[in-house]
Amino acid sequence: MPSGVLDTRAYIAYAVVCIVWGSTYLAIRIGVSDLPPALFAGVRFLIAGGLMMAYVKLRKLEMPRSLRDIRIIATVGLFLLFGGNGLVVWSEQYIPSGLTALIVSIVPLFVALLDLFFPGGARMGRKGWTGLLIGFAGVGVLVLPGAGLQAVDLRGVLGVMAGAFLWASGSLYSSRNSVSGSMLSISALEMLAAGTALCLTGLAAGEASHFHLTVKGAGALTYLIFAGSIIGFSCFVYIIKALPPAKASTYSYVNPVVAIFLGWLVLNESVTIRDIAGAIVILAGVVMVQTARFEQILPGENKDGPERAALSPADSSKTVS
Repeated sequence: MPSGVLDTRAYIAYAVVCIVWGSTYLAIRIGVSDLPPALFAGVRFLIAGGLMMAYVKLRKLEMPRSLRDIRIIATVGLFLLFGGNGLVVWSEQYIPSGLTALIVSIVPLFVALLDLFFPGGARMGRKGWTGLLIGFAGVGVLVLPGAGLQAVDLRGVLGVMAGAFLWASGSLYSSRNSVSGSMLSISALEMLAAGTALCLTGLAAGEASHFHLTVKGAGALTYLIFAGSIIGFSCFVYIIKALPPAKASTYSYVNPVVAIFLGWLVLNESVTIRDIAGAIVILAGVVMVQTARFEQILPGENKDGPERAALSPADSSKTVS
């Protein structure tokens, strides 16, 4: 295939990931206005994971070859999708979708911090520590009350930050535990594990009596299943194979901008000067940390071989969507 055709397809897929994954925060916000959070998220992942697994079986793609691999994959799914995404869904009951996306963008900061405690983890110099301080200061700009500014619901802020921490933890665990199987089969199993845990949590919390599909709730659920989980992830798989990692990962800087714009456009969420300033400060800090880490991580790591880390629709450079 000519390289020009490949590049065009890769950049189309990149645009889809930027827009679709940025829009999932809006869909989640719409969904939780009508549906209870745990069952809403659980049904999404059970259906998306089931459809993806059906495709894996139809195409006879490689499945994980051992119970150890399945255990690792399920653990990653619980960290990323049950803990990380589940807390984001819960938190969007209390805070706007744009603010959620901005706070989620600190995931790389948590990854950098946690990596310090693992043998062989990337060390940070002055540039990295400066980026960490700047990034977390940006969160402070967004959420700390100021003169004449409405206070942000602390439940939502703490929930999203906890979700970002679990997302980072799962990403590091994934990167340090290689498993067999195709990326699609691994992701399907992660979704099924998380979907099962979320549904059980929702049932235990008594959400079943409140789960009544409305047109709005069904639309949000359908969009997240097909656009967010299946189409978005398929495009992500394509771009990480077709584009250099440094270029492919830049979509994570675009997602919050898309989320803020759509929240303002569709739900009339306010966008203040403080929001814009906080976004710039957070993203500046993340860029500093990421570039500092890229300068220290040895090249040559290959996750496309037969043995790879437990990848998911939520790698460490991605957002909790």
